[in-house]
Amino acid sequence: MAKSKILNVQGNQISIYQGKTEEYISITDIARFKDAKNTDTIIQNWLRNRNTIELLGFWELINNPIFKPLEFEGFKNQAGLNSFVLTPKRWIESTNAIGIISKSGRYGGTFAHKDIAFEFASWISIEFKLYIIKEFQRLKEEESNRLNIEWNFQRMLTKVNYKIHTDAIKENLLPHELNIIQTSIIYAS
Repeated sequence: MAKSKILNVQGNQISIYQGKTEEYISITDIARFKDAKNTDTIIQNWLRNRNTIELLGFWELINNPIFKPLEFEGFKNQAGLNSFVLTPKRWIESTNAIGIISKSGRYGGTFAHKDIAFEFASWISIEFKLYIIKEFQRLKEEESNRLNIEWNFQRMLTKVNYKIHTDAIKENLLPHELNIIQTSIIYAS
C-alpha cells in the first residue's frame, strides 16, 4: 500500500487508502472504535442488516457499471434472516462491488468509499461519524491549499522561464539591427 493518509479522530487513527480514482476509508479502523478485538464481527453484523444491503446495492447501481443487480437482490432478500452471513469479500466477489475493498496483509482491512464509510460510522456512533466527517473535511481543505500553493509555484516558474527564454532569443538569436520585414515577424517582446 502506498503512503496512506491518516485521520486522527478522538484519539483513533483511521487509514485512508488511495484507490485508482477514489479514496477509501478503513471501516476496520472505525470498527476498532467500538471493539478493537472483534472488528471483523462488527463489520459482518453491519453487513447482515437489510438497510446496509440496500445502501450498498443502490450505491453500486449508481456508481458501478459492472455491478450485478441480481446478486444484490438475492442478498437483499436474505438480509435479516438468522442464517444470513455476509462478509465483505463475499459481497465484492458476488456482485463485482467497487464501493468496498478488502485488503489482506499487514496494512490490510476493509475499506469503503467515503459515502459508505460515513454510513458505517453512523451505525457505530453518530457522534463519532460527525468527528470523522469534520476531520476528513479538514484533510481535504489542507490538501486543496497545498495543491493551490503548488499550482501557483508552477505558474510563477513558467512565467520566469518564459522571460528567460524570450530574453535569450533577443540577445543571442536576433540581429541587433532589424529591417522592416524582420521587425514584422518578431513577436517576442
